[in-house]
Amino acid sequence: MEKFEGYIFTALCSTNFLVSCLLFSRVTREQREPYMDEIFHVPQAQKYCYGKFNEWDPMITTLPGLYLISVGVIKPVVWLADLTGEVVCSTAMLRFINLLFNCGNLYLLYLLICKLHLREKTRTTPRRILSALSLSTFPVLYFFNFLYYTDAGSTFFILFTYLMTLYGCHKASALLGVCSVLFRQTNIIWLAFCAGTVVAAKMDESWRVEHTKKRDEKSPPSQVTLSFSGARKIMFFTVEFLTSPIHVKAVLSVAWPYAVVGVGFLVFMVLNDGIVVGDRTSHKACLNFPQLFYFFSFTLFFSAPVSLCYHRVLRFLQALKKQPSLYLIVTGVSLFLVWKFTFVHKYLLADNRHFPFYVWKKLFQRHELVRFLHVPAYVFAAWNFLDSFKSRSLFWSFAFLTCVLASTVPQELLEFSGQHCHNLHLHQ
Repeated sequence: MEKFEGYIFTALCSTNFLVSCLLFSRVTREQREPYMDEIFHVPQAQKYCYGKFNEWDPMITTLPGLYLISVGVIKPVVWLADLTGEVVCSTAMLRFINLLFNCGNLYLLYLLICKLHLREKTRTTPRRILSALSLSTFPVLYFFNFLYYTDAGSTFFILFTYLMTLYGCHKASALLGVCSVLFRQTNIIWLAFCAGTVVAAKMDESWRVEHTKKRDEKSPPSQVTLSFSGARKIMFFTVEFLTSPIHVKAVLSVAWPYAVVGVGFLVFMVLNDGIVVGDRTSHKACLNFPQLFYFFSFTLFFSAPVSLCYHRVLRFLQALKKQPSLYLIVTGVSLFLVWKFTFVHKYLLADNRHFPFYVWKKLFQRHELVRFLHVPAYVFAAWNFLDSFKSRSLFWSFAFLTCVLASTVPQELLEFSGQHCHNLHLHQ
């Protein structure tokens, strides 16, 4: 970080923290009592503050990472400041923990952008800083900085995990991944993505070596033609890579910390009889394929200022004209998935304090055919999403898409707050 850029970023962090504190003060004055899911999180954290670690609210479905971190931060402050009474582990003090995570998220995002775009001359100082600020104030994430939810801390540890992966500190990355899982069990998917990027890098290297030997450098992994022969070529290469003892040994020599965490998580699932702790009745896995369409639409909406333009729309129309049969098949499959695999969670229709309630009520419940009318928009949103991967390695893209699929489709509940990790990874 250059000296001048460091001064600017420090000033931005200070301003961001000040503005967030002012908003926090206003929110806390207006809503002093626990709100929404805070009615579960706050009492549980207070039990931990008082040393009652053997008491657990069965309605809580996540591991106690948030409460442990809160106690670890608050207890030393209470001791140093000699605080007593109701202020200790109060709702406001617990919420303030997420403001600290917000500052950490801004800093981590800035470091990630610098690392990922190190060689891009177009990434000037103002652009790097503003990109970090834009991502850290992503509306769906920023709102939960003022409540005692797991979102801010979960995102912090996932971003930290990915940053360590990029720097090649895989042991630290795996350890931070464990911390993220303690906030939300589904973060194991994004730890798997970090491991997947390591495998993808090895596969990219092997692919380049193979093509150099064949003197065929016209088809890098990110530009393999979309055809049966191209797919077969990639499939054969992947099978050959994953069954080669030399390649497997090379991957495990680097990615073994992730493998250890993965095995540990599998043991946890066996002992716990599933991924959910506490109340399982409202968190059952299913094949809710339209969740993927909601995610594509969600991504298109929030990235519209930078990803949606006349030239991109024109390219989409040209793609339709060039391969009409392909898009007809995709549309047909999408209609079938919407018809047979749409699930509506009971919380979605019962709790009007969440934004998805109004989206579903005003948009999807107007008529039973409305959900089918959205399919053309889903197709465009999916194309727009995949088009952003043109500069990425095919193997990196496959790892990311697999993780998006694994983190969206099994969920019955439509919840926008669970989709910010996908977008933060995508827009870096």
